[in-house]
Amino acid sequence: LYIHGQGGCKEEAKTFAEIAQTNGCQVLSIDLPGHGERKTEIENFNPWCVMPELAQVMNYAKQNWQSVSLFAQSIGAYFSMLTFPQEKLEHALFVSPIIDMEYLIKRMMDWASVTEEQLKKEKIISTTFGQTLIWDYFEWVQKHPIKIWNTKTAILYGEHDNLIEQNVIENFAAQFNCGLTVMKNGEHWFHTAEEIDFLNEWTVSCIK
Repeated sequence: LYIHGQGGCKEEAKTFAEIAQTNGCQVLSIDLPGHGERKTEIENFNPWCVMPELAQVMNYAKQNWQSVSLFAQSIGAYFSMLTFPQEKLEHALFVSPIIDMEYLIKRMMDWASVTEEQLKKEKIISTTFGQTLIWDYFEWVQKHPIKIWNTKTAILYGEHDNLIEQNVIENFAAQFNCGLTVMKNGEHWFHTAEEIDFLNEWTVSCIK
């Protein structure tokens, strides 16, 4: 099961699927709300809307395949961990995962010089860096931290990820016994030729 990140789409799974196929796997990928063929649904790109959808897709996968593994990027990994904490997955591969959304939102609030009191009062605040701060989202995140993740997981992280600091990802990996690979000079979004080559080589090594 391939879950894309913010700004992605189901077609991003093509390269991964080509790698997975050589190892006897099939890949199922969907567009999350507000992405791909569902761009008009952007208001539903939040945990309480995405989680029921992912649960349905997982049920479909379990009904049609003997074992299920997970590949998820960025916020796709966050949504997946919220939805599948108790699932008996074969393994998971996370690329630049958002492993602590409360931490990230607070960082964004600092970048935008927005206080919790201000956000609570105004409810929705646009930022200069393209993200929208939403009180209802922030409040939900605070009430639903990730406490359980039992799946054997390998993480790929870029050294210069501007969203999640390396010590935060290292602490998460230690807490949940995840393998962690750090790409030197890599960023949150793996998009350069060098980053994509590194990503593909890492993927091959993980699913052999």
